[in-house]
Amino acid sequence: MNEITPVIRVEHLHKSYGATVAVDDISFAVQPGEIFGLVGPNGAGKTTTVECLAGLRKPDGGSLSILGMDPVRQERQLRQRIGVQLQQAALPEDIKVWEALDLFATIYDNKVDWRALLEAWGLAEKRNARFGSLSGGQKQRLFVTLALVNDPEIVFLDEITTGLDPQARRSTWEMVQKLREHGKTVLLVTHFMDEAEQLCDRVGIIDHGSLIALESPQNLIRQLGAETKVIFGAKGAESYLWLAGVPGASQVTRQNGNVVVSGRGSLLVGVASALAERGLAPGDLRVEQATLEDVFLALTGKKIRD
Repeated sequence: MNEITPVIRVEHLHKSYGATVAVDDISFAVQPGEIFGLVGPNGAGKTTTVECLAGLRKPDGGSLSILGMDPVRQERQLRQRIGVQLQQAALPEDIKVWEALDLFATIYDNKVDWRALLEAWGLAEKRNARFGSLSGGQKQRLFVTLALVNDPEIVFLDEITTGLDPQARRSTWEMVQKLREHGKTVLLVTHFMDEAEQLCDRVGIIDHGSLIALESPQNLIRQLGAETKVIFGAKGAESYLWLAGVPGASQVTRQNGNVVVSGRGSLLVGVASALAERGLAPGDLRVEQATLEDVFLALTGKKIRD
């Protein structure tokens, strides 16, 4: 059986700015067709890693391979085959949307119809709008269309949903998933753990320039071994400590007017049955599972930095 060759290979990457170490001995590989996430707080080294991969910064140590090419020595050839959307990207305030796309299309040997990209990313009505008049979300979507104009094999997306409202965020997630359906590999940089959990096949968690975990979100959550929580609203002073006798339950607490039963196994079924036996049927009974954010907090011991 032939081994699949990674389209991105990072080995012992190191990058410093003076005395500040931005990336410290990071290694990982990305397979064709993956949505691979670099996740962690702002300032962790995620964007610096992508900038090195895209040939925008020269590493201080280690080796990089993108589609079999060195992004420093073969930056021109590589540029034709990748698309890059960076969080700090900018355009002249007076350039029109269609002008930006038409200009970017002239750079590449291979290109797609940018008019179709405008439709796909919800910018058709802004075709003649000037960049300075666009909302934050519209600017983000424009930068993504610019990254796709050369029909790239690999797309780098850096904090793609920052500043977007919930509806626009969900729509953007759908578009990222469609990129993979069209055969593209996506490297997604985000500090939103729910975004990474929803979109990524695998994630590399970076903190203070170091890679502290590398797995699928589901496996990382499973390895955490966190308990399930069954939660329901409860009025009055009734204890509910008797729910500690439910199979798998480890703890019963009261939090903000809710009863929280923690434990493992078929906890929801057990709690619901125990309540029903006593003639209690709370309408807001719900279950909370561990998330990728719980994994991050467990690994770093602190809240996600903004």
